[in-house]
This record gives sequence, structure tokens and C-alpha cells, in this order.
Amino acid sequence: MSKPIVAIVGRPNVGKSTLFNVLAGERISIVQDTPGVTRDRIYADCNWLDMNYTLVDTGGIEPDSKDIILSQMREQAEIAIQTADVIIFITDVHQGLVDSDAKVADMLRRSGKPVVLVVNKVDSFQKYMPDVYEFYNLGIGDPIPVSAASRLGIGDMLDEVTKHFKTLNVDDTEDDRPKIAIVGKPNVGKSSIVNRLTGENRAIVSNIAGTTRDAIDSVVKYNKKEYVLIDTAGIRRKSKIKEEIERFSIIRAVSAVERADVVMLVIDASEGVTEQDAKIAGIAHDRGKGILIVVNKWDLIEKNDKTMNEFKNKIRQVLSFMPYAETLFISAETGQRLGKVFEYLDVIMENQNLRIATGVLNEIMTEAVAMQQPPSDKGKRLKLYYITQVSVKPPTFVIFVNDKELMHFSYVRYLENKIREAFGFRGTALRFLIRERKEKD
Repeated sequence: MSKPIVAIVGRPNVGKSTLFNVLAGERISIVQDTPGVTRDRIYADCNWLDMNYTLVDTGGIEPDSKDIILSQMREQAEIAIQTADVIIFITDVHQGLVDSDAKVADMLRRSGKPVVLVVNKVDSFQKYMPDVYEFYNLGIGDPIPVSAASRLGIGDMLDEVTKHFKTLNVDDTEDDRPKIAIVGKPNVGKSSIVNRLTGENRAIVSNIAGTTRDAIDSVVKYNKKEYVLIDTAGIRRKSKIKEEIERFSIIRAVSAVERADVVMLVIDASEGVTEQDAKIAGIAHDRGKGILIVVNKWDLIEKNDKTMNEFKNKIRQVLSFMPYAETLFISAETGQRLGKVFEYLDVIMENQNLRIATGVLNEIMTEAVAMQQPPSDKGKRLKLYYITQVSVKPPTFVIFVNDKELMHFSYVRYLENKIREAFGFRGTALRFLIRERKEKD
């Protein structure tokens, strides 16, 4: 099942970002261990009592005037209502109950979505509880007093949030049809590809960037097999995100990727591969999804016998952290090579579910170690005892060693390359977990 999405909504200066950072903890670090990928600070993967969820900060309200604040808050609430499974509505005990709080609460109440009402900045329950009771007037349930800055009441709030997870729709778990998320910047032709593949105009196609606001599911049948295509709103670079809705398209992509087995990253051939494409690909790579890079509008490119290889090399440079990704050149406009999409998807999903026998893995590792000695430090050499595959989607391997500190990233990459040489694993990330084991064990 995909992780529930929890959105934080509220006026300026009520402590949305403080609460977001407290809940996200260190997971929100801008620096990722994936080279070339920085995670956008709009969302974070969080956990409470073994329940995982994706937290979203709707943010972005500029306090110019009361009218603008109210209209932007409404827009924020609309986005949260459309996208989130649970909404945290945060208010401020010092500012008290204000008119815009009541109007947004009214929208949230009518949406039918679960809302957790939080009253922030309650640094002393004894002192502020009478003021907290005033928020019962919003009519959206019991107000929960917290202090995000002092980390008071956070556990009670999360208990209330996660209580709603049990009632969420979990149909995804019973649907074993392959799910394909189609992601990319606006206006690269995602909706056109979906329309071509489904043979009907399910999504609104227009050359205005960002026409597709919501993730739309379409079912398509190919060779007697059904696939669920999840079309997402285009993702813009941060500098271009003026509307809250555009900012939120990143969240939609995150939730679509979360649900998907394979991610199709659509790139515009006439624009080439960009840093923004790397950011989007990073979301899928982080989550260990199968990846197919689809270069659309290939019919518009003047070509010679080297054009395709040159383009592939550029993709490898910008997306250097995922050399395993499959690449396909198509034209949604003319239908060129579109039939190959399903062949590629099937191969990627097969690789995502591939299991390798432990004996074979250890043979590969022994041979790799003989060819290139493991690293050593201050006279102590890394010893590799044993490797075994523990799961699929993505294929995950555990390597037992004498000292984790000696297992350098480059040596893990070397072993990964040896496993890929033997079994391919095209289109899927591989995960490696390093476990320490003493020699006597």
C-alpha cells in the first residue's frame, strides 16, 4: 500500500514550518547520499510508532493583506483536500481564533477529509488551556494543544493523525495490476502519451504548461495484460513555482511514485535532459522503483547515425546516479515506437522481481574479491564473508563483513557492477545492506 499523505495547513507565522521540521527530524536534510540529487523541502518521509507517512508542508503564504492571506489559505486548503489523506490544521493560541481560521475550517469540514485541529505555541498547558477551548467554536473536533518549538504534545497529535490511517482506502494492496507512474516537467507530452496508449482522450491535452492538475489513473490493455497508468501534474523548477498548485505538483508526483511499480520519466527531446529531470528521477530512485526514461518528440529532432548515442550519453551524465535506467525514444504525436513501451515495462518489472540463489551470489562475490582486493585502513583489511538476497522490488542484498567502516561506497558499486554483469537487472535499482559479523560468528 502507498504511504498516507499528511498535509499541514495554516496562516502565516502559526508555526507550520517549525512543526514540519520537528516531525521530519533529520530526514529532511538537503544533502542526499545520491550524487546530484537534492530533496525538495516541501515533503518528507516520516514515521510514528512503526507507521510510515509522507508529510507535506503547504507553506508559501505571503502576508500582504488580509484578503490575500484568506484567498491563499483557501487555495492551500483546496490543495490539501485534493491531495492529502489527513489534514493537520494549525492555529496559534497567542493570536487566538481569527476570521480566516473559521472560513478555512468551514471548507475543511465540508470536504469530508479527516482533519486534526492543532493549537500551537501552548508552552504552558496550565496557563493557556482556557484559550485553547475557544477553538472548539471551529466545529472540526477537539483542539489538540502543542508547542512545536518546545516539542510538547506532539505525541498526542500524532496519535490522533495516525488513528485516521486505519480508515483509509487500501484497495491498492488487492490490485496486482502493474502500476506505471508517468512523471516529468510540464509540457513534455505526458498526457499525449497516456492518450495514445489508452486510445482515448482521458487527460486534457494542451500546450499550456501544467494543464494536468491531478494524478489521473487510466487502465490500458496490451497483449491481454492490464496496466494502470498514473498521469501526474507536471513538475516545474522552484523558481517557476508561483502558484501553490504548481508547488504541490511535486507532492502529487511523490504520491504517484509511491503507488507505482515502474516510473516513466518523460523528457522533451527538443529541450534535452535537465537538472529538474534529475530531481524528479531522484524521487523514484530514492524509493527503489523501476525506471524507464522516455524521450518524447523524437520526430522533431534532426538526426544522423550518432544522434541517439549522443543523447543517451547526455542522459547518463545528468542522471549519473542511475546508470541502470532503460531509455526509449518515441513520438506521442506520430506513435513512433510507442508499442515498445510495454515490452520495456515488462522487462523492468521482471528484473524488479528477480531472485538470485545465494550460492551463485557468493560465487560472483568470491571471484570479484579475487580480481580486486577489498580496501584496507591502518593495516586492517575488509573481509567479505557472505552475501544473500533478502527481498525484491527493488532487489535487496545483505553483505556480511568484518568491519562496516571499511566497506567503501566505491567497493559496493564495484560488487553491484559485477552482479549486473552476470544478471543485467536493467531498469531497476539494487539495494545493498552491510552487516557486521565477528569472525567467530
